[in-house]
Amino acid sequence: MIGGINLNSTSKRVVLITGSSRGIGKAIAEEFAKLGDNIVINYIVSDNEAGRVKKELEKKYGVSVLCIRADVTKEEEVSEMVDCIIDTYGRIDVLVNNAGIAIDKEFDDRTIKDWKDTLTTNLIGPFIVSRCCGRYMLKRGGKIINIASTNGINSFFPTSVDYDSSKAGLINLTHNLALQYKPYINVNCVAPGWVNTDMNKDLPLDLIEEEKARIYKGRFAEPKEIAKVVVFLASDAADYINDVVIKVDGGYQ
Repeated sequence: MIGGINLNSTSKRVVLITGSSRGIGKAIAEEFAKLGDNIVINYIVSDNEAGRVKKELEKKYGVSVLCIRADVTKEEEVSEMVDCIIDTYGRIDVLVNNAGIAIDKEFDDRTIKDWKDTLTTNLIGPFIVSRCCGRYMLKRGGKIINIASTNGINSFFPTSVDYDSSKAGLINLTHNLALQYKPYINVNCVAPGWVNTDMNKDLPLDLIEEEKARIYKGRFAEPKEIAKVVVFLASDAADYINDVVIKVDGGYQ
């Protein structure tokens, strides 16, 4: 409940979260599972990781969890994933485009392949999944939430120039999808700042301290703090929120 409003007045929604076997994606899956939703864990790297998340959520929350290995950059695999979800549950109510990669290198060392790999996963992938899911979601309505980054808005690092560009593109894609799917599907975007994830655990200590000093809250976010915003945007309480980008960065300058 938020302000007396039920965040899940429609029980047993079907929620697809791409890249959700770990990190922010896993935290998002858990927050939806707490509400009793059916969860689809999409992953590409580790069957074991995805299997552990499935068992954990099913045991802890008594929900149905479907694990599907699929590369979001490959249309055929995405199509097969969506067909599997429809065959299993009959619908998709919420899509969270979370899958993404970051390749940190010095600016002069970055290759065209790095750019292509990053843009394909972080920008073209969400387009492919949204288009494929959108065809079904239009029949019932639904919510699409894209996970971008403040790197696409107001925090820039030449060592991640392709990542920054991909997240700026994902924000633009959000606006276009909101227009394409109006008024049936709400499309919004969450832009996290620094988050305590495996991706960031090996950052140089001096960089971590420098960045913490720029955050008003004085710390990195926990994955569940990002996940709670996603769950809100997917809820009935956010039915009139559309085409919006929400920064979740603790305050940053």
